[in-house]
Amino acid sequence: MTGAQGPLRGLKVVELAGIGPAPFAGMLLADLGADVVRVDRPGPGSPLAGDPRLDLLNRGKRSITADLKQDSGRELVLALASRAAVLIEGYRPGVTERLGIGPAQVLARNPALVYGRMTGWGQDGPLAGSAGHDITYLAITGALHAIGRADGPPQVPANLLGDFGGGALYLVVGLLAALREADRTGRGQVVDAAITDGVTHLTTLLYGLSAEGRWEDTRGVNLLDTGAPFYDVYPASDGGHLAVGALEPQFYAEFVRLLDPGDNLPAQYDRARWPELRTRLAATFATRTRDEWAVIFEGTEACVAPVLSFAEAARHPHLVHRATLADRDGVRQPAPAPRFSATPPGPVGAPALPGEHAASILADWEISP
Repeated sequence: MTGAQGPLRGLKVVELAGIGPAPFAGMLLADLGADVVRVDRPGPGSPLAGDPRLDLLNRGKRSITADLKQDSGRELVLALASRAAVLIEGYRPGVTERLGIGPAQVLARNPALVYGRMTGWGQDGPLAGSAGHDITYLAITGALHAIGRADGPPQVPANLLGDFGGGALYLVVGLLAALREADRTGRGQVVDAAITDGVTHLTTLLYGLSAEGRWEDTRGVNLLDTGAPFYDVYPASDGGHLAVGALEPQFYAEFVRLLDPGDNLPAQYDRARWPELRTRLAATFATRTRDEWAVIFEGTEACVAPVLSFAEAARHPHLVHRATLADRDGVRQPAPAPRFSATPPGPVGAPALPGEHAASILADWEISP
């Protein structure tokens, strides 16, 4: 797309419209400079999509509409794919094959194309054809069981861990790896990105700790899941919260010095006395407000930070300094990440409205109307 900046400028990507992780993967590629063309369906979109002018997952993309159940729509997708390096789809297994735009049909037109498939369960297996959402994918991986306190139910981490962490980001890693192979050999391939695979891969550390006998398969009793009183969240006197991550002895010593919970404190790793230690820490945190504690701990080696809302995070000096959030047309949103020294991405683009770029896409990609 003319004027694109970033390390992926010049990369042509076709994204078949959907919701959740596949659009997020396309957004990430667009943020980094790729020319992402989203193929939207004609007519009203998904009721989950909301106002397309505020659908930030479509920012920086261009949109064209096509009825994939019609020959003309199928031919348009095949024409786009024949000129692209990547195609992204997030349908259930077999849907694009039935539409005539599956991997076999597309790779026949463009053997070097990387065909990215984003699903919850994967392209095969007993659940491959079943409906699901982030929360159900997390449930069967064990990850949901591990999140929460010992005396409570599993806690749902919005849809950040499954859809975007174990889903979209793994799809993008797969796409970039397959592009590297296509550059070397001229051969494209299918990338099968399943949220259940990605989330399970994210738990590799916990499997290793479990093998060492250092992680129990019980929620809220381990070092990193609120089991340890020095890796937890505490309420302050005003109802705000402080996050404590003082794992290493030197950081813990600084934490205790600044918190000043009194003498005769239980030893940091005396697990038998962790309940007593937690009570002492909680009582001390309850003597000041969140922001009073934030001033005491900020910039120290104690590994303590205030728990901020999104609105508060936008004003935090560190995020402001790094321009971690951006504004486009009065809409606050995360800036592209990560950072690049030689090929920084440009400003965030506006969300694509369905079909608004049809003429420019056909012209730029040299496709006959």
